[in-house]
Amino acid sequence: MLFNYAKICQNLIKDLPPRTREVISRRFGLNPPAGGGKKETLEAIGKDYGITRERVRQIEEDGFLRLEPQRLPSKECQKTFQYFTDQLKNFGDLKKEDILLQDLGGRRFQPQIYFLLTLGPNFEKLGESDEFYSLWTINQNSLVLAKKVIDSFYNQLKKNNRTLSLKDFQLSYSPSQTTLISYLEISKKIQKNYEGLFGLKDWPEINPRGVKDKAYLVFKKTKSPLHFNRVAELIAAALPQTVHNELIRDERFVLVGRGIYALREWGYEPGQVKDVIFKILKKTGKPLNKEEILKKVLQQRLVKENTVLLNLSNKKYFLKTSQGYTVKKA
Repeated sequence: MLFNYAKICQNLIKDLPPRTREVISRRFGLNPPAGGGKKETLEAIGKDYGITRERVRQIEEDGFLRLEPQRLPSKECQKTFQYFTDQLKNFGDLKKEDILLQDLGGRRFQPQIYFLLTLGPNFEKLGESDEFYSLWTINQNSLVLAKKVIDSFYNQLKKNNRTLSLKDFQLSYSPSQTTLISYLEISKKIQKNYEGLFGLKDWPEINPRGVKDKAYLVFKKTKSPLHFNRVAELIAAALPQTVHNELIRDERFVLVGRGIYALREWGYEPGQVKDVIFKILKKTGKPLNKEEILKKVLQQRLVKENTVLLNLSNKKYFLKTSQGYTVKKA
């Protein structure tokens, strides 16, 4: 670690009046041991002192006013602030708050980092909104640029309707990958999955919910039909019968064989074998011979040829003519 953040913070507040020093320490979690403690609310501190939350806020504000003259002449503070500034510049002038605190202070010194950012003259916190997570910036214009990038990514994701890597995105300018990632991290509508691919937050590939979404990801990864027992193994935390019950009720999956499922988006049609034959004949609009029907059905279903022929011989649905098989008219 480049700086002793705990020592810097203690040196800053050591000359404050005792109660002011205690309020600031507790508000930011600066108390030892282990470099930092838990942040406390205005209400909790006020209750201990027998004063209102507004009075605690006033004491905290007064403490910052007293610190104002101290932060500029201190070489140690200036070096720390410059380091923070350089790091934010590397991130495109902004960074999601929790990631910035972790990057700068690790697990132990995040309270001190937050306190110093709050004290620093060039750092601005932008609170959480409907679009963005809480972030720190040294240049508000960077948020305008980040929003343009995020909107462009969002539109490309919607258009492609699939997860994309950074190299898949097309931008009118070329920011560094570090800046690009920093911009995307603040967005609430675009997120990254465990494979490092980006997508919309409500996509199952990004935030899978329950057995069905996890199964969907398994199929997307294997790119082939699977028995529900195998799906249960790959999910690891689901019973085979539970997987079977979930898949059969979800329109994304098609039962293509005995216990074997595939994704509908791969071109598989739902229904029994006779339904598949019926759709094939209706689609072609002309009689087909046995071999033609077998070939087309076996592209849709993982069954034995005899199963197809048995369904084809059902005179309730199909009629054999000299030209081939057709759908029997009602």
